[in-house]
Formats: sequence, structure tokens, C-alpha cells
Amino acid sequence: MKRSLRTGFSFGLTSGIITTLGLMIGLHSGTHSKTVVIGGILTIAIADAFSDALGIHISEESENRHTAKEIWESTTATFLSKFVVAITFVIPVLLFPLTIAVFVSIVWGLSLLGVFSFYIAKQQRINPWKVITEHLLITIVVIIITHYVGIWIGTICHQ
Repeated sequence: MKRSLRTGFSFGLTSGIITTLGLMIGLHSGTHSKTVVIGGILTIAIADAFSDALGIHISEESENRHTAKEIWESTTATFLSKFVVAITFVIPVLLFPLTIAVFVSIVWGLSLLGVFSFYIAKQQRINPWKVITEHLLITIVVIIITHYVGIWIGTICHQ
């Protein structure tokens, strides 16, 4: 895979998983509303995908060592991977009760990230378990923090 596509894909995939899970967990913990969670996912899929794509675009431009084509490949790959990954989290919310959907989404997100982390480690010829553990641990920390922030916001808003 070309470096520019790999850059965009890896950034979009990772951001799509962690950002969407964090948002879902926080919104679920604070509101327990399917509508709010779906709205959050769609917002992340659109607004944050564009934001991340522009961020990669500007970052690649600022390095002053990539062609315009490479920059646009990274930009497009970031947008598409972030958007598609984020949208996949709507499916469990539509199919299951919200609490089960959140659990299914956590399993889905951690599985996607674990498989991708394994791929990265194999490409770099390093111990996959170290890479997988590091990436999943960071994601789990985000899940835990956003859960408690959601509860906290929920209690403030319902006083």
C-alpha cells in the first residue's frame, strides 16, 4: 500500500474507532438515548471525518516533502476510512437495545483496532502483543474516562 494511503487509512481507522467509541460511551452514560447516540455517531462521521482529513492535509503540506497527489491521497483516505468506520457503529445501535449495542460496539471497535495493530506490528517486524496491548489499553482508558464523564454530565443536567 502506498505511504500516502497507509497514512490516511491508519489515522482515519484509529480515530474513527476511538473517537466514535468515546462519544458513544459518554452519550450513553449521560443520556441513555438511542436518538442522541445515533446523532452523535453521524456527527462524528461527518464533521470529525472532514476535520481529521483537513488535519492530515495540512500536516502533510507543512512537511513540504509530499507531492500534491500524495497529500490528496492521504486526505481522501483519512476522510473515507474515518467516515466508514464511524458509520459502522450505527448498525449495532439500530439492531439492539442501547446497552447491548454499546457493548457490541466496544467489542467491534477493540477487535478492529486489535487486528489493525497486529498488521502494523507484522509490517514493522516487532512483537504484535506489545503493539496490540498498547493500542487497546489506550482505547480502554478512553472508554472508562468517557463513561464517567458521561455519568457526571448526566447528573449535572438532571439536577
